[in-house]
Amino acid sequence: MAAKWIEALTGSLEQKKQYRQYKARIEALPEPYRAAAKAFERYFMYYGGVTDGETIIRMFGDFADLWERAAVDGTPVRSIVGEDPVEFAETFTQAYGGTRWIDKERARLMKAIDAASTQNGKETTA
Repeated sequence: MAAKWIEALTGSLEQKKQYRQYKARIEALPEPYRAAAKAFERYFMYYGGVTDGETIIRMFGDFADLWERAAVDGTPVRSIVGEDPVEFAETFTQAYGGTRWIDKERARLMKAIDAASTQNGKETTA
């Protein structure tokens, strides 16, 4: 009972556990993979904007898999991310749908413009 109440306030405890496991996996990577993964993780937090916990956990799990495999195979970082790390990061995050924080703001903007452009059921012009 208490766990459900806590989860209602703080979010899924299982997802928090999975996130901590992901962080430990990244910390366990040898250099330069750890440094690259951390740099991308920071960018994901700013760019990705995914608000759905399940999607984030799946994305980070796949991301850790990618870097662990690269470390085992000895694949150079540039062979993974290419010449444009920003393009790599943005393409990677776009592969994971989910709800993004900007979706709420887009809907809010559309609603505000609809309301501003109609008054008394008529389209207004300036």
